[in-house]
Amino acid sequence: MSPTTLFVIIAGAVVGAGALLLLHGLRRTELAEKRVVRGGPGVLERLGRRAAVALGVGLAILVLTRWPVAAIAGVGLVLGWNGLFGGARAERRAQARIEGLAAWTESLRDTIAGAVGLEQAIPSTVYAASPAIQPQLLLMVDRLRVRVPLATALQGLADELDDPAADLVVTALIMNAKLRGPGLRQVLTTLSESARAELDMRQRVGAERSSTRRSAQVVMGFSLLVMVLIAAFNRGYLEPYDTAIGQVVLAVVVGLFGAGFAWMKRLSGIEMPARFLVATADRAQVRQQAGPQ
Repeated sequence: MSPTTLFVIIAGAVVGAGALLLLHGLRRTELAEKRVVRGGPGVLERLGRRAAVALGVGLAILVLTRWPVAAIAGVGLVLGWNGLFGGARAERRAQARIEGLAAWTESLRDTIAGAVGLEQAIPSTVYAASPAIQPQLLLMVDRLRVRVPLATALQGLADELDDPAADLVVTALIMNAKLRGPGLRQVLTTLSESARAELDMRQRVGAERSSTRRSAQVVMGFSLLVMVLIAAFNRGYLEPYDTAIGQVVLAVVVGLFGAGFAWMKRLSGIEMPARFLVATADRAQVRQQAGPQ
């Protein structure tokens, strides 16, 4: 591939990416008032160092192969690595959160049984909570210490746990914080039993899907290994991809592989129900302003 052709391809890719980012930014501006704020860390926080690693991998592939499409595919692979191969770990974390939530709910119920108010019971149960949910609980307690309303702090807890099972518990606590009605102990008992039942269900479904997930990971890993070995030891076989038309064909091949990987990942995953206790943009802004400085 001539330097001029390579420059044209890279320039076209940069212009196309810029146009997509511009359209995405305009669309976000139009829909900002309609969207809800989902819990959990943002995109930049989730990527962390992976974005820098992905950029380095993409540049290395571009230098070694002079294929812009392969470089872009390498960047996408690094960014989506956890999504393709980290499903089991994410499920274990979610199960640990539910188990910790059930234990914390029971601890909160027992503490309230001693005629202690909800505002006093929550801080006293945080330090014995499961490590899976303790950071989120500590953050909620910090908000309470700086005079954030209990309902607002609980809403923040739901967004940080980002799990439908947590929404049930937090909703009950928010309603009690606002209405101060009786029967909270019985409600917490029922919710802890429901959380443990859901944990059992997720564990059984996860065990059934583990073989499918393992098979999908083997297929994806073997496919990637074959492509790397061919590129390293049989360079002449890949010479047609050095041309501009070859790059177009390579883009189609990469797209087909990506679609196949995404399909296998979806088959091996668990479809989670949508959360119902989500913060609108205005409530999230109020909570952020009221949070600890």
